[in-house]
Amino acid sequence: MHASEATHTHGYSDAKDDYLKRLRRIEGQVRGLQRMIEEDKYCIDILTQVSAAKSALESVALGLLQEHLAHCVSEAMAQGGEVADAKLREASAAIARLVRS
Repeated sequence: MHASEATHTHGYSDAKDDYLKRLRRIEGQVRGLQRMIEEDKYCIDILTQVSAAKSALESVALGLLQEHLAHCVSEAMAQGGEVADAKLREASAAIARLVRS
């Protein structure tokens, strides 16, 4: 945890319940994938469900990224200086990780 996070409100705070609901749904999808493997389901059906779970996670990630840019990065840009530079580097690294995955 960063020192500023103790008192800082995150950009996703207003949508926290929605994110949690979506992540619980994804968790259920992953448990369903485990059951499919245990029950020797057809490979293509399993791959279809893997794709759906991956898309759902990407959707959550993109939403969080949008919230981060709109809230955390824009606040840092208003402060300027090293704080802004650090937030931009951090956001760029996060985007690069998402693109590679």
